[in-house]
Amino acid sequence: MELTMFGSKSVYSGSDTMLLSKPPCLYSTYLLSLKGIFQRDSHSRNGTSALAASKHDLVDTYSYRINGTNGSSSNLFIDKFVNNNVLDSFDDEYEGVVVNPETLPSNPNVFASALRSSVFHWKVKGKKGVWLKLPLERSDLVPVAVKEGFEYHHAEKSYVMMTRWISDGPCLLPSNASHHVGVGSFVINDNDEVLVVQEKHCTPDLLGLWKIPTGFIHESEEIYNGAVREVKEETGIETEFVEVVAFRHAQEVSFEKSDLFFVCMLRPLSTQIMVDDIEIQAAKWMPLDEFVKQPLIQGDNMFKKIIEICIARLGKRYCGLSVHQLVSRFDGKISSLYFNIVEDDNDSACQTN
Repeated sequence: MELTMFGSKSVYSGSDTMLLSKPPCLYSTYLLSLKGIFQRDSHSRNGTSALAASKHDLVDTYSYRINGTNGSSSNLFIDKFVNNNVLDSFDDEYEGVVVNPETLPSNPNVFASALRSSVFHWKVKGKKGVWLKLPLERSDLVPVAVKEGFEYHHAEKSYVMMTRWISDGPCLLPSNASHHVGVGSFVINDNDEVLVVQEKHCTPDLLGLWKIPTGFIHESEEIYNGAVREVKEETGIETEFVEVVAFRHAQEVSFEKSDLFFVCMLRPLSTQIMVDDIEIQAAKWMPLDEFVKQPLIQGDNMFKKIIEICIARLGKRYCGLSVHQLVSRFDGKISSLYFNIVEDDNDSACQTN
């Protein structure tokens, strides 16, 4: 049965009226399908709800006017018809709908009809937001979804996520991720030498600068694991995470996203450097005083303050944040909480003046 005859604005339902933008004969089957929807969604503690009842009567009235019958078609057939034209989905925790991307129609016309019917069905059921994940191989469905009122939310290499708010009132769907997360690793050995690198690709202002290893945290990666990984990738040095000593928050760093940058102190477990020749021009162990005296360090308030904090930590005049694994009863998952408690004794690993 062809559903493409229904335009995106073919049916408008209000409290008392239904407007048809095309000849009534084209909508008899669709109105019957709506009848089935309303019948299945009309049950409540007090019987048939007022909203469902009014729409049920409205559909009966128009199906009678259009077909010249009293709407006596089989309810079983109507229910089957509707079920076959609602996209496979599941409910989320916030009265929303998540469409199953594995069962999307491959034909754009079929998808358009199913999406239109589904949105109407979800509205009747009182759903609020719709999440539509379109895999790369279904990219031809993106224009169809846009035409049906869906907007881009975010994209990854293999898919684009689209959303539509179908409830009354302001949209409450969460925005896309707003931050990048980066790490910088301050690694110092027993000879007071800092592990430093020069990058192959950098801005002209940073040419010649010896800096600590830095990089972005991967998806689902812990901060402390990312700090250790970046050092290993860039220099070949094995390390052990000690603490987060500071973090920087900056706005509109890349593609209008904010940036969180965590400065971590790491303990070296090896000494032999093996440079990553893809990203790194050179790497070495550099005396701490020589590292600090670099003009680019001394001339930049941010760089200078970070190094001062790291030196203060080495002198036990500052306490960073160590990682602790805890389980919350709210989600039952292990999370990393970064904190430190300074004890009033001389054996404390982290002391203050």
